[in-house]
Amino acid sequence: MSVRPVKSTSIGNPTMEGAGVELYRAFGFHNPSELDPFLLFDDFRNDDPKAFEKGFPWHPHRGIETITYILSGNVDHKDSLGNSGSLGAGDIQWMTSGSGILHQEMPRGNANGQMHGFQLWANLPPDLKMTAPRYQDVGAQEIPEILEDDGTRVKVIVGDFWGRSGPVDGIAADPQYLDIYVPAGVKKVFPVDTYKKAFAYIFEGSGLFDYASTPRGILTEKEVMGEEVNIRDLSGNRTLVNFDTGDTVTVQAGPEGIRFLLISGTPIQEPVAWHGPIVMNTTEELQTAFDELKNGTFIKPAH
Repeated sequence: MSVRPVKSTSIGNPTMEGAGVELYRAFGFHNPSELDPFLLFDDFRNDDPKAFEKGFPWHPHRGIETITYILSGNVDHKDSLGNSGSLGAGDIQWMTSGSGILHQEMPRGNANGQMHGFQLWANLPPDLKMTAPRYQDVGAQEIPEILEDDGTRVKVIVGDFWGRSGPVDGIAADPQYLDIYVPAGVKKVFPVDTYKKAFAYIFEGSGLFDYASTPRGILTEKEVMGEEVNIRDLSGNRTLVNFDTGDTVTVQAGPEGIRFLLISGTPIQEPVAWHGPIVMNTTEELQTAFDELKNGTFIKPAH
């Protein structure tokens, strides 16, 4: 067993997208090889409807998959293929844009005006860039949850974990997508495929991953388990933790516990030509996509 060391940590950057949605971007429009096969991760949690109610009007996607996970509120969606629906608290939508799709996503707050959720973009390999678009909408009740005796909870959204399988399947990057809560003071070790890139995103509480580098250097296990840990050493809300190689991830929960997403996927290791919501392999393919948007041939007929 080899623990994945923490390669880097960073805080999400305030960003505005769509028609004026205020969100935090953990990563995106960066070096695409850094977290290959993942391209972008947005945290659109907000308690003020004015910060999200204008939503994401009609826009295109090609060459990627988008994964939307809702914690609170709703997202109403429509697309150019005639699909429509609404995602509620705990629901997941995995959209494979493939050869191209136009869609819109309009968030609505819950009874308290809150809209909380995340969107992840995953790249598609060259042979699937122009595949037929498809959706996988998964209700909260379909997502298996593992409850440990120590209070740890794991929702298995995608992939196999501790004997349970997530309901989303057939994804090119063969990802694992977990929503994990670890109670205060509990130390846990989670398996991660050695050959996959992996990151964690903290959205509640705080904790330490693999006794990461701190202002005082590398913490020892004795320090972590004792009272010598300074609260300033803990990573908290909206922190992205990028892991190096290994087959496990270790976390020590802080005094209020920690909840985070643990996401991993198989690198595609192909060239990336990227502009906005369209991701191809060459600049020529990218130009073709934008030419087709202009001349009305972007949406391909179903085979």
